[in-house]
Amino acid sequence: MTDRDTVRLESLEPDDLDGHTIDELADYLDAGMQPADPSIDDSAACQNALAAIVRLRHSSLGSLEAAAEQEAPADESWISGVLANISLEARAGRDVPLRPAAPTERPVMTEGAIRSLVRTAGDAVPDALIARCTLEGDVTELGAPVHVVVEIAVRAGSTIQRVAADVRETVGQVLATQTDLLVEAVDVVVRDLLPPPTSDDTAAHDDTEEDPA
Repeated sequence: MTDRDTVRLESLEPDDLDGHTIDELADYLDAGMQPADPSIDDSAACQNALAAIVRLRHSSLGSLEAAAEQEAPADESWISGVLANISLEARAGRDVPLRPAAPTERPVMTEGAIRSLVRTAGDAVPDALIARCTLEGDVTELGAPVHVVVEIAVRAGSTIQRVAADVRETVGQVLATQTDLLVEAVDVVVRDLLPPPTSDDTAAHDDTEEDPA
């Protein structure tokens, strides 16, 4: 069992998500985000976490409960680990400098925002789900080399090498276009397999492709 698997949701600090927990965000999502809660709706960290929860549920047979029923307790532990990482990665972390347009400017983006970029880009790759993203190196110094490690789960039945290569390319492109990091390498580590898609998942995917909107 890895360290990721031993992280429990109850141990997460609410300060990571502007006073909220992953469980509260999941309940808010299940309630259709009604009644509106400005402390969640206006929080960038909460919004990043909510988006990641939606992608996780979609990639895990539509819901955490369905996935847990199929492979409890191992699958439930793995999903808890991913949710824990979502919360931990959502916090701001270090300030990462951007190239200034003027000598008096000191533009930055947070480490948490960069990890959210990586997670969003990687989750968009077919048959992939981002489990964890780590930025290794001195990201606080402009031009310092950075090593990016992305841990993923791959859909069973897909070609693992292809999915990993697609994630590596996609993450590299988004970091090159939306940050000023000097990315030395993007390493993709396959940690687990997701269950193969169900007939409902396939039908939903086909309906989305046919929708002209």
